[in-house]
Amino acid sequence: MHTENLLGIGSRVKHPAYGDGVVIRLHPVAYEVTFILYGTKMVGKEYDKWTVVDAVPAESAVTFSDAEKSLIRILRQYTDLNETVPLGDRWVGGVLILQPQDKSLKGKDMPIEAFFHKIVMTRDRLRVLEQRINSNPQLSDEEKVNLQQYITKIYGSLTSFNMLFKAKEDYFVGEKGA
Repeated sequence: MHTENLLGIGSRVKHPAYGDGVVIRLHPVAYEVTFILYGTKMVGKEYDKWTVVDAVPAESAVTFSDAEKSLIRILRQYTDLNETVPLGDRWVGGVLILQPQDKSLKGKDMPIEAFFHKIVMTRDRLRVLEQRINSNPQLSDEEKVNLQQYITKIYGSLTSFNMLFKAKEDYFVGEKGA
């Protein structure tokens, strides 16, 4: 096999029997691939029955951290698992106060933790929606891209809530440079 056809660490694949996976290590004649449902398996470098979803060139240097981030992204995309996302320390125990302009009307207080939980659940549900769009066999690639653009715009609208998150990797990200 020519080196330009080799998959590098972090490459995403779809195996006909094992499903979605990511290359985590290269061996002389095989890839070590972690599959979402079947764990880590060895797959020969000459294997050609899978679909390469996202190829990373073999010669590019990818750190373990990069491979881990790719795997986390895949797990988020293809599972309904909800992760625990920490609230920023300065907001713990805080209260969200909504006060109408008309002082004769009653305002609303809500613990920030409850509000934050709703924001995180919205994000999780958007991820599940993305997964269902991407795996829907009745949608054309063009329709999938169009729907993905709407989801990206929704993420962009939600960036105002990024101040609530403790870690930047949990932030909402919309269209970059648009």
